[in-house]
Amino acid sequence: MTTAAPQHPDLARELIARAQASAVHRAKRVRNQLDAVQLGQGRHAEHADTKFLRRILGEHDWPGHRLVGPAGARAAWSIALHSDHEPDFQRAAAFLLQRAVKAGDALIQHWAHLHDRALINSGHDQEYGTQLLLRADGIELCPLRAPESLDERRTSVELPPIAVALETVRRRYTPNRRTEDAPTVVLARAA
Repeated sequence: MTTAAPQHPDLARELIARAQASAVHRAKRVRNQLDAVQLGQGRHAEHADTKFLRRILGEHDWPGHRLVGPAGARAAWSIALHSDHEPDFQRAAAFLLQRAVKAGDALIQHWAHLHDRALINSGHDQEYGTQLLLRADGIELCPLRAPESLDERRTSVELPPIAVALETVRRRYTPNRRTEDAPTVVLARAA
């Protein structure tokens, strides 16, 4: 990957600002800290973020490290990952991200997460075990293809073994949370 200054720092700044605002909103949503108006505003912002990223994809292809730098590329990935309301867009973004990975301009782990999310949102089993459901009674993997070879596939995309990833998610989402505060179902990522 390149460490040179991004070609479009303005796009990088906008992607990062949008992804950060979305992350703050999602964290509040998970903690049930939003009223109905705020939930609607968040949905509107997610649609606007997807539209913005769609425009970038149309003009530049995947916004990888060369175009927007590592932080901008991560922000673009986060926006695509959370575009659950548009599964066709997620699949297209995953395709473009895969091309960027092959060109050495994006992280393969980002592609694996987005690929899994697009599969789940299209009604298919995930490949790499990156998508989880958080429930009041614990964490479970979304449907998974060929679980017996999961860790081999995870190694191929530079992800840690599933046991390590699940423990990381458990620590991130369950300490200091009372069961009654936990959401019934929230889609999450496994490292």
